[in-house]
Amino acid sequence: QVQLVESGGKLVQSGDSLRLSCVADGFTLDSWNIGWFRQAPGKEREGVSCISSHDGGTYYADSVKGRFTISRDNAKNTVYLQMDHLKPEDTAVYYCAADVREYTTVYVNLGHCRSRDFHSWGQGTQVTVSS
Repeated sequence: QVQLVESGGKLVQSGDSLRLSCVADGFTLDSWNIGWFRQAPGKEREGVSCISSHDGGTYYADSVKGRFTISRDNAKNTVYLQMDHLKPEDTAVYYCAADVREYTTVYVNLGHCRSRDFHSWGQGTQVTVSS
């Protein structure tokens, strides 16, 4: 059974940094496409950053480019989202998602990070940035 567990979310101040972790259980993360998504109250879920299987390609939303970095630690079967220079508009529940299909690999490598392409989801972790 595929399970994803996010952690690291908390209340921080504008300009602070935070690192979110996504630990995989039941599968090897390196072989899967991984995405970080977020959803703020009253807004649709949006793709923040995606990385294709075997680190073939990465995607960042324009709103986080230059501030957020996605990475993997294969030894720990964990994917991270390093978030620097946080802004109040980054406040949201952050979700980690995974998908093993080649279809998703192709789309991530083409520069897409869409929630509908990801099949397995974590429970989310709250990030709140105060001004």
